[in-house]
Amino acid sequence: MREEGNYSDQDGGAFRGRPNGADHTDMVHRNNNGCSRSGTVMERAPLFSGISPGDSARISAAARSKQFARGETLHIKGDPVRSVLLLTSGVVKTTQLGLSGMEVITRLVVTGEVLGAHGLFSTGKHCATAQTFQVCQGLVWDVSVFKSLVERLPVVHQNMVRILDGELLELEERFREVATERVGRRVARQLGRLRDRIGRPVNGGVEVALSREDLAQMTGTTLFTVSRLLSAWEARGVVAARREAVTIIDIHSLRAISEES
Repeated sequence: MREEGNYSDQDGGAFRGRPNGADHTDMVHRNNNGCSRSGTVMERAPLFSGISPGDSARISAAARSKQFARGETLHIKGDPVRSVLLLTSGVVKTTQLGLSGMEVITRLVVTGEVLGAHGLFSTGKHCATAQTFQVCQGLVWDVSVFKSLVERLPVVHQNMVRILDGELLELEERFREVATERVGRRVARQLGRLRDRIGRPVNGGVEVALSREDLAQMTGTTLFTVSRLLSAWEARGVVAARREAVTIIDIHSLRAISEES
């Protein structure tokens, strides 16, 4: 079953905190349908792929549930890793600052993905700043607890390598686009990626809840340029844009824009 709020492209894919006092076990048993949504998310999480149900239950039981407000900063680049977070709902952005102070979005963390694990097993520090896009929920482990759990499970380290490899490939692709392609193609391709990751079906289209400024930060361009492109595409019936979201109406036309020479 697809996670609510995420959208999978049926046309062939994209364009190719600290824990609070809440007890996770209590949260599980309060679920009316008798099953844990957080547990289901964890079972599907790429980091925990291939883990036995017993190990999965032990890791989950060692976590605590936590909710984060919209716009909350989870950590700042250079902070020591004090906890590991599995996102069970919502979206988190990770960012870097340039020398001029300009913010660049490096990654969107979605349901089922983890924050903190990479830094924990490398430098021990966060390599980017993380902030919530919306109200989010997650499972949180203290670093000592998480590290002792996963060090007994080599498959977790193997999963981390695969995850990092995928993230690196995407960053390399985005860098290549910035270096070699026109801005219209870059923005169209990034909207295609976002459609698959955070898109939500709305009135026959797919809404991507991302501001124009956020989109500019992800594509190495300016707010003015993104606004100009979206206005032109809206006039052609490709998208419908508003302040905090873009709805993709005609995916085939958007794909054609992304492939224009």
